[in-house]
Amino acid sequence: MTTYQEALKAAEQSVATHGEKFEAINPEHVARMRLQNRFHSGLDIARYTAKIMREDMAAYDANPANYTQSLGCWHGFIGQQKLIAIKKHFGETRQRYLYLSGWMVAALRSEFGPLPDQSMHEKTSVSALIGELYDFLKQADARELRHLFKAVDDAREAGNKAAEKEALVKIDSFQTHVVPIIADIDAGFGNEEATYLLAKKMIEAGACCIQIENQVSDAKQCGHQDGKVTVPHEDFLSKINAVRYAFLELGVDDGVIVARTDSLGAGLTQKIPVSQTPGDLADQYNAYIEAEEVSAGDLREGDLVMQRDGKMIRPTRLPNGLVRFKAGTGEDRCVLDCITSLQNGADLLWIETEKPHVGQIAGMVNRIREVIPNAKLVYNNSPSFNWTLSFRQQVFDAWAESGKDVSGYDRDDLMNASYDDSDLATEADNKIRLFQKTASAEAGIFHHLITLPTYHTAALSTDNLAKDYFGEQGMLAYVAGVQRREIREGLATVKHQDMAGSNIGDDHKEYFSGGNALKASGKDNTMNQFG
Repeated sequence: MTTYQEALKAAEQSVATHGEKFEAINPEHVARMRLQNRFHSGLDIARYTAKIMREDMAAYDANPANYTQSLGCWHGFIGQQKLIAIKKHFGETRQRYLYLSGWMVAALRSEFGPLPDQSMHEKTSVSALIGELYDFLKQADARELRHLFKAVDDAREAGNKAAEKEALVKIDSFQTHVVPIIADIDAGFGNEEATYLLAKKMIEAGACCIQIENQVSDAKQCGHQDGKVTVPHEDFLSKINAVRYAFLELGVDDGVIVARTDSLGAGLTQKIPVSQTPGDLADQYNAYIEAEEVSAGDLREGDLVMQRDGKMIRPTRLPNGLVRFKAGTGEDRCVLDCITSLQNGADLLWIETEKPHVGQIAGMVNRIREVIPNAKLVYNNSPSFNWTLSFRQQVFDAWAESGKDVSGYDRDDLMNASYDDSDLATEADNKIRLFQKTASAEAGIFHHLITLPTYHTAALSTDNLAKDYFGEQGMLAYVAGVQRREIREGLATVKHQDMAGSNIGDDHKEYFSGGNALKASGKDNTMNQFG
């Protein structure tokens, strides 16, 4: 990052070039504004964050303890507050990203109102949210730097050289809130050209990483619901190519593509690919199709038949024309999907599972790594899983297998609150706490994300506030449950005017109008009550 003195010198040169014409312009104000806005476009952000992701991927390859994490966002303010919280509690943003969930865009950002995760929302809302997230992250930079600039001014006014130097050091070592966003493009919202066009919009908005799934675009389902339909490999690879071309066209050469497979829970395909040579990808895909051997005399009007292993077979088709896969082939199809994607342009994998089980994930990853040794996953630590029940059952099963007495537990009723303080529940909670660390070491997971965290936190906090505010607590519900906690825990949002940019605006008014500026931060501003 440019230092304060470097920015000041450059600003002085810019102003001096224009002589008297620019005599009303203060170079130090220009320098400050430049430092507050180091990213001039989404492409600047995409190139900057792509480099971060590539470095993090290399660090993970060297040591799987260097895994990365993110939380899903549905609004720019939510993303901003995540990064402010990360900097507040950990001092840096290293290895921490944001995730843009298609599910949350559908449920919370569509002009149609709440929608299921079926790619029915406006696809432009995806790129718009990326731009919004980065607008809020850049505003967080401007706000935090503004406070440091104020510290410089206060130190100068007090004649305190040591304090001025300390503030300048903090400015020069400032770490931006702008981090990589892993952005969900669903199944591409159409054919490969539609995928390319949307990918460009997403990259232009700042996306350095795009996640795309192998479902049929117009039959897309949430990964944790039934009825998923996958496409043949050649169709999926054409969309991976489309995203790569979009990155390269826009000069984001390090752009990252996450290839997601939903094959583990998908039992249907819409299309039987045509094999060009024996053993090609179409052949491998078709090998998993459920079918019965038939002869010419068995055929009915409108039957679809094909030859496999020298035999004539009739694929199992549903009344809607979809074709069924053989039962129990999901894991094999996942492994083939992953290998094929990595061999043809993808950088990272996403395997959508039905439960968070390290052994299951590791089993597939180890098979993939027999072919692609550095294969890495992005993994959905999904709220669709009942984490408590799943891990209590995993512990129950492990204890039972080892011969430990589990007679005091009912496996089918382990969510019962009566077990919350039990040894089994304690062991399960510890495994949940260590899940990300363990899965990154044993199952090749480079990035852990929670898709919908703030969907649930917003609902929970709102329920608690509504219950007490409209009940006996009245205004105390807000004061004790929200505002006082903000003050005690040092949340910047307690000064919501400052968070929204009021003080930044006052600075600009003073830059532009000098002593004539009408500023909001005077003695009558109630924000002063918070110190």
